[in-house]
Amino acid sequence: MSYIEPSEFATKMVDAGEQKIFMSTKDTLVRAYMAGAILALAAFFAISVTVNTGNPLLGAVLFPVGFIMLYLMKFDLLTGVFTLVPLAVLNKRPGCTPSQMLRNWGLVFIGNFAGALTVAFFASFILTYGYNTDGGALAAKVSTIGESRTLGYQAHGTEGWFTIFIRGMLCNWMVSMGVVGAMISTSATSKMLAMWMPIMLFFYMGFEHSIVNMFLFPFSMIMGGEFTVIDYFVWNEIPTALGNLVGGFCLVGLPLYWTHVKTNPERKLAKATMTKLA
Repeated sequence: MSYIEPSEFATKMVDAGEQKIFMSTKDTLVRAYMAGAILALAAFFAISVTVNTGNPLLGAVLFPVGFIMLYLMKFDLLTGVFTLVPLAVLNKRPGCTPSQMLRNWGLVFIGNFAGALTVAFFASFILTYGYNTDGGALAAKVSTIGESRTLGYQAHGTEGWFTIFIRGMLCNWMVSMGVVGAMISTSATSKMLAMWMPIMLFFYMGFEHSIVNMFLFPFSMIMGGEFTVIDYFVWNEIPTALGNLVGGFCLVGLPLYWTHVKTNPERKLAKATMTKLA
């Protein structure tokens, strides 16, 4: 394993955030669309495994395949840019402003949602043979997840809203560790292994991921779920996305930046001083 020290890959995180800010609108949307679609397919696959085997752990073990595929292809998830892009602004890279950061987030959100929605439509269509049958156990399972999570949180009011916010925070704490894991080595095999564990953990624990939900909830609505678009955004997408932002930036990106990028010049100076004294 060609391991890269934290001081090196933390700088790579800032570089990656800068690159994403300056990516063209077309490239940002295309990459985000592909990421949303692939992650949605991975979620559909993992739920299929769970339904067919009765083993949710096996589904969680296999789900990271989709995440690994999209990150090796350099496609972008909203949860990932929540972690990386603010670092370029914080580091005061030329041209990296809060408005450019918000532009990137908005474009990635649109692309992710479009990709996940496409898979939700395809999945619901093929399971029901063009909406002519009930879709069987798999369709019922996916639909139930989407509906129960929205209405389940809504039933608990403010406490439910903060519950899903915290689940979103815990989710992107792990997902962002997967994003960082892709940077700790120059070996593809090592990158995949580093990404696998945190992604498996978040999926098995039922934490809330904004892009996975972009697949689950539209699917449920297509299949006749008893909730509205407003219910979905207020009681799931908004608190999940906010939690994902806090979990990714505050619990992963910021600590690494503060302790490795921000303090690196101080360490170099201290090392040089110690060398002269010696």
